Amino acid sequence: MNDQELREIPFSSETIYNGKILHVEKWQVTCPNGHPATREIVVHKGAAAVVPVFEDGTTLLVRQHRVAVDRVTLEIPAGKLDSAGEDPLDCAVRELREETGLSAQRMTLLTSLLTTPGFCTEKIAIYLAQGLSQGETHPDEDEFLGLVRIPLDEAVAMVMRGELRDSKTICGLMMAREVLRAQKEHAE
Repeated sequence: MNDQELREIPFSSETIYNGKILHVEKWQVTCPNGHPATREIVVHKGAAAVVPVFEDGTTLLVRQHRVAVDRVTLEIPAGKLDSAGEDPLDCAVRELREETGLSAQRMTLLTSLLTTPGFCTEKIAIYLAQGLSQGETHPDEDEFLGLVRIPLDEAVAMVMRGELRDSKTICGLMMAREVLRAQKEHAE
């Protein structure tokens, strides 16, 4: 089957919930076989995340409690877009500064991750930040964060041991390591 033969076509939507961070809608779609179906969709403005990597090969992760899974996680710095039209790079620069106090000379887009495409529109743009300089942190008033600086290779080893379970963090760390390897090989 080609892509067009797999496509579901939305023909109506109804708002179920409209919140500060997300919006839930019930969509009616026409399936490829012509039959109607219902889809519940979480509509999200999107987000940006950053893998900051220092000259010494270390990265900075954010430690915080995530109440939805009732655990303290280690994650790359990230945050939601202020509006659906905000440039994800602007969001990434802001979140890096707010959560870690860092500014970067170079920001490289690694990917735009579809977090849960089965029911959610959220996309997270993930960047590699290099040429870092330290400033003051400015977390949101409801953000309580700890910062953990570790070698990037150790962070990747934590991913491989199943100790880091956040998808944007896993994706960002693995991709950043590969981009840095390629940069090093190119420079040699």
